[in-house]
Amino acid sequence: MDNVKILGFKASIDSVGDVLDKVDSIKGDGEIIQLLDEDSIVSENHIIHGVNQAFLAFDRGENLAKDISVEIVLRCSAQRQISKAFKMLGLHEGEMNLCAVLINCDDYTDELSSLFSLDDGVFNPDFDYLKKIYKVSDSELENLSLEEVIIDRITKLTVDY
Repeated sequence: MDNVKILGFKASIDSVGDVLDKVDSIKGDGEIIQLLDEDSIVSENHIIHGVNQAFLAFDRGENLAKDISVEIVLRCSAQRQISKAFKMLGLHEGEMNLCAVLINCDDYTDELSSLFSLDDGVFNPDFDYLKKIYKVSDSELENLSLEEVIIDRITKLTVDY
């Protein structure tokens, strides 16, 4: 997708609601800025595939959520339940690594950098942690990479619809 930009940040969050309000005030109509817990992301391909699948689900009328931003979290987490998806990829209070996904947006790097510390170094996956939260077995990894397993699960959300 040409209209997607992915940025990494370090954040210290006192209030998730306040952060979401500030981010909402940055974007314009029709623009999406989705913040995700970067520690639960294996790669940029993981995010691009999840975003693409979310938009395709809406196009087909097979979306699991009413809101495209929530659908993105569902797809990227390879989950059907919103609560599980946000537990995996949602924001939390305290220190965290963020992945900001800007879709159909102007470049808001400066605005987001005023809220968080820009740091593409956060894109450094902890494979043991990812295996645990996505419940990936060693046998699954005999033929596929962790990225491929997660992307396959995202795709299966559509097939299992």
